[in-house]
Amino acid sequence: MSGIPKHKVFAYITHGGRLLVFRHPDVPAAGIQVPAGTLEPGEDPAAGVLREAYEETWLSGLQLDCFLGLQIWDMTAYGRAEIHHRHFYHLRCPGRPPAAWRHWETTPSDGSPAPIAFDFFWAPVPAGVPRLIAGHDGLVPELIRVLGL
Repeated sequence: MSGIPKHKVFAYITHGGRLLVFRHPDVPAAGIQVPAGTLEPGEDPAAGVLREAYEETWLSGLQLDCFLGLQIWDMTAYGRAEIHHRHFYHLRCPGRPPAAWRHWETTPSDGSPAPIAFDFFWAPVPAGVPRLIAGHDGLVPELIRVLGL
């Protein structure tokens, strides 16, 4: 593996036994993902995952449950000379969030022109979690263990 190291945070947000995932309606090749983003210089990963989760979903009051693990992911297969150091966290969503919604990301960290539409929906854990793109599902087994499923 060779490339520029990038520190990323990934949010496995759950509510009522479901995991929050999304599609890019304008870029179907982007696949199904979980909220994630790049850490700012010097930013603590736990603070960064809460910031990124809010920016991407617009869900307020998210509660940090636990750190799930670290994943190293080579992005060269996706046309990027980057090595992602991915910090995965479990967050819980309180209250009564919508079943599905569209939100626009206004600060994409990949240099894409903003805004980017995201279509969010909840997937039942474990059987209903779809295949996620580019290793986004790498720590789903750990999430299932933490949830006791």
